[in-house]
Amino acid sequence: MDSRSRFVSSLFLAAALGFSILGTACAEHHYYRVYDPYYSDYHVWNHDEVVYYNQWAREYRRDPHRDFRRLPPEEQREYWNWRHSHGDRH
Repeated sequence: MDSRSRFVSSLFLAAALGFSILGTACAEHHYYRVYDPYYSDYHVWNHDEVVYYNQWAREYRRDPHRDFRRLPPEEQREYWNWRHSHGDRH
């Protein structure tokens, strides 16, 4: 194998490794926007909102591992009422 083909092979290997690392890093960011119909605003469901959600779940004895989007509408409304009386209002 000559030096040019080794260089090209190394370049492809480095690119593949770089893309796999970037793909993993991007996969770490799990967030989405949630519309609060009771207050007519949006919340970004990210790490900060999860902290609030977990606090609410502890206070109201709910399962903090349950996906908010799967809660019944009454519990979602309960959360939004609680959320708007706690912390920043984003």
